[in-house]
Amino acid sequence: MCLLALGWMHHPRWRVVMTGNRDEFHARPTAALAPWQDETSVIGGRDLRSGGGWAGVGAGGRMAVVTNVRDPLAAQTGPSRGALVADFLRGRDPAAVHIDRLATVAGAYAPFNLLLADGHSLEFLGNHPAERQSLGPGVHGMSNGALDAPWPKTRRLMAALEAWLQEDGVRSLSQSERDLTPDLAPLWEALADEHRPADSDLPDTGIGMERERWLSPAFIRGDDYGTRASTVLLIDANGHGEIHERRFGPQGVPSGQSHVIF
Repeated sequence: MCLLALGWMHHPRWRVVMTGNRDEFHARPTAALAPWQDETSVIGGRDLRSGGGWAGVGAGGRMAVVTNVRDPLAAQTGPSRGALVADFLRGRDPAAVHIDRLATVAGAYAPFNLLLADGHSLEFLGNHPAERQSLGPGVHGMSNGALDAPWPKTRRLMAALEAWLQEDGVRSLSQSERDLTPDLAPLWEALADEHRPADSDLPDTGIGMERERWLSPAFIRGDDYGTRASTVLLIDANGHGEIHERRFGPQGVPSGQSHVIF
């Protein structure tokens, strides 16, 4: 993922609501959202170059999502950041225990932000700079900077998720659960947002203003690089839910979609 907003313990039905975009080179081989063949309890897209993932769900409603941190001067060597997602989703340790252990070796990886959730807690780990937090209920946002950094596209996605959580939460309280089908259209619309903010509102991540402008929307179009997948994940208090993925090719042309109920 390169942009996400996550609602934690902020809805009467859904313990986790995560919505985000994965931005990547279009030539990088990727498998569509599905249960993994070598570990069917793990559901998500998969990077076929390293074998890891960027966002997904595991047994009992465990969730993991990772972004890189944008710094052209930082070393980009080390183990695959996609393994940070895969290792947690395959495992059984509580999120807090897993992330405390990971914190001792996080410096070996290229810059990343990582969110892990289980039935009890939502945990954050970053290594550029080193930061570890247990997060409380509410809406959190993450892109290629610090957790909850006020980048324009992060703020816009967080606001859209906050509005959806409030509206769908009211609807959930007024209807029986068996009659509820989440209306995800507002979340898909927010992920497809191509709004470009004023230059004065953009972060300075060391890549130059032209590239800052190009990467400033939630949805990025390009011939070689851009938004490859949009994901919406919902997990209830019992660890059940659904995960949706929409995929895109060069210049944002739709290339498929998947939906898994777990």
